Amino acid sequence: MSEIRLTINGHERGFDGVSPHTRLLDFLRDQGLTGAKEGCAEGECGACAVLVARPDGEDRTRWTSVNACLPPAVAFDGQEVVTSEGLGTAPGPRGPGQLHPVQREMATRGGSQCGYCTPGFVCAMAAEYYRPERSSADAPAHDQTGTDVQGEEHAADHECGPNGFDLHALSGNLCRCTGYRPIRDAAYALGEPGDTDLLRRRQEEPAPKPSHTRIDTAGACFVRPADLGELFDHLEQARDEEQEVRLVAGATDLGVEVNIRHVRPPVVLAVDRLDELRTLRFGDDQIEIGAALSLSEVERGLGGRVPLLDQLFPQFASRLIRNAATFGGNLGTGSPIGDSAPVLLALGASVVLASKGGDREVPLAAYYTGYRESVRRPDEILRAVRIPLPLADHAAFHKIAKRRFDDISSVAVAIAIQVDDAAAITSARIGLGGVAATPIRAREVEAALIGQPWTRETAVNAAALLARQGTPIDDMRASARYRSAMLEQSLLKFWAQQQPAQAQEVTR
Repeated sequence: MSEIRLTINGHERGFDGVSPHTRLLDFLRDQGLTGAKEGCAEGECGACAVLVARPDGEDRTRWTSVNACLPPAVAFDGQEVVTSEGLGTAPGPRGPGQLHPVQREMATRGGSQCGYCTPGFVCAMAAEYYRPERSSADAPAHDQTGTDVQGEEHAADHECGPNGFDLHALSGNLCRCTGYRPIRDAAYALGEPGDTDLLRRRQEEPAPKPSHTRIDTAGACFVRPADLGELFDHLEQARDEEQEVRLVAGATDLGVEVNIRHVRPPVVLAVDRLDELRTLRFGDDQIEIGAALSLSEVERGLGGRVPLLDQLFPQFASRLIRNAATFGGNLGTGSPIGDSAPVLLALGASVVLASKGGDREVPLAAYYTGYRESVRRPDEILRAVRIPLPLADHAAFHKIAKRRFDDISSVAVAIAIQVDDAAAITSARIGLGGVAATPIRAREVEAALIGQPWTRETAVNAAALLARQGTPIDDMRASARYRSAMLEQSLLKFWAQQQPAQAQEVTR
């Protein structure tokens, strides 16, 4: 099979000879849809943003914004994509054409100057415009002290306007050629989609089902297996033929390697739409999160049940990335600076590894064996993440980076402790990123905390010990000395944040 079928701006078309490594961005531009641009090629600037129809339950569709520069075009076989050109109506025999409300407000309020980044902004804004939960009646008070969506010192994690528009929907769109104010004004001027809006009406119908895709061209193979059994068969075949295999869900990691390092894996297996990897189950003693659910889907599905994850999500890259990235991908890459691992370590999470022989559960703290190495066998996949219940009452995630949002961590610290009625610490888990070859637990510090009274003296002593954890290095993001200092300060900050306001004044 060498043809893919893709609905673009409402028109279904078939395409032959598409390479498994042709990016969605290049594919669209080859069709003359040049609104989406390449800026960074790493999923950080948002100039390439487009809308994709994704499931919102069984019977509805959610318009989701993603970076087109990262995923392969063949991953969208059978799917629906809308570019900036497809939002408005073009002039023709029936009339002069009409701008989409987002396009109109951006133009009216001067939200565009050179225009290079504008189509990406428009698509990201359109996804938020159609977000079902967006409502002016439910909009929180707007924080007037922080206007920059990138999260300057006083900006809130969710800065919403009077119309319920969450500005963090634009956290992955970095261009600011006009200044941010007119873009914010355009976002806050948007009303509700009308009943005749075709994209709104499309949301009332089911999203496209995943296609059973197989593309063999240019010495590479892309396969979207129908189920887990077929996936294991392909893994076995590739192992027998000594071919490198890469599993892909959102392609937020592999896409960067393809773009920047020119990696071309011979076999790519898409797992993002496998039902067995898209579970979200709540039990009495644990929560199971499927490895192929996007982080945005996880955030909506959890609905605030895991407060520590609620602290993670706004600081994990951008909304554009979270709409595609998964826990399975973030943990599977084994990066020592991946943001999810420290948080999941603090939660005491485990990973479920699946193979033809069945499942096995491994504590995340025992999963990594070295830099980007783990206990996962070649015949296994990471199927799910399990978080034990009950959760600790006191928890925090501190990400130290050059930008508060849409940046890579220099250091990441997640802390979860339980304190009894006598103010003694009964349990402690601390996950660290950016200070060793793998994400690690600060077990020495945890042991020093358990059984101690939760006082400033305890926090100071434990913080000094935390500063000596790991093997931090000097690199372009931070020095080893700075990383150690941030470890110490993170625990002192955590203690101060847990105290009543009066106690915080005394400690200053």
